[in-house]
Amino acid sequence: MSLGYSDTPIITGQKWHVHDGDRPQPRVVGPTNLPCLAPVKAPSDATILFDGTCTEAWESCKDSGNVGWKLVDGGAMEVVKGTGNIRTKKSFGDIQLHVEWMAPAQTRGDGQGRANSGVFLHSKYEVQVLDCYGNPTYPDGTTGALYGQWPPLVNACARPGEWNIYDIFWRAPRFTDGKLKSPAVITVLHNGVILHHAKELDGPTMHKTTTNYDKVSDETGPIELQDHGDPVRFRNIWLRELQPYS
Repeated sequence: MSLGYSDTPIITGQKWHVHDGDRPQPRVVGPTNLPCLAPVKAPSDATILFDGTCTEAWESCKDSGNVGWKLVDGGAMEVVKGTGNIRTKKSFGDIQLHVEWMAPAQTRGDGQGRANSGVFLHSKYEVQVLDCYGNPTYPDGTTGALYGQWPPLVNACARPGEWNIYDIFWRAPRFTDGKLKSPAVITVLHNGVILHHAKELDGPTMHKTTTNYDKVSDETGPIELQDHGDPVRFRNIWLRELQPYS
């Protein structure tokens, strides 16, 4: 059974097709977190985006209205199929972002059909959320992938029903006079294990095609979480805005 595609374009600067099912799978490593890990306490200078009690910092991407996701036991919010993506009401530039998420303990589906969601920086650049514990898929769409561009260095996925932790360090792309000055750069840790180290992105996230920076974008943007139809849960979301060196 094919895990991906062979009729998509070659990714710029690589030898692999977008979502290439023949690309090597990331090496599996044991995560550093333990089952039922307590939420990681936010630093004193953090902006709290979700503390388990309300979704006031978020809005629906459909109509800028109220969030359609539900609050569940244990201080989490769960994707409700069909309600659409949600995003922060505020926009941010360069940040340190902390997100905790969980795939349902009862697994169903396989490949991209198992506990699929995503964390989007500036509503454009996706770090994939997916249950890839014993669940292979095309590597540039696996857990922690920079979707459609780069697989993670390793697979550090926790078991379904256990919490995963993403720590994301983000530098937004810069444009000058309508032209790209510097691309987006991202570092991602998953359960304490590094997946991407200062990786440059080719452009905004696309599906089954390549990308570029042909359109100028703002240096700030919202954080967005994806409704892909699966009841993925999120908790303890916070960020720190990163200021330039003085």
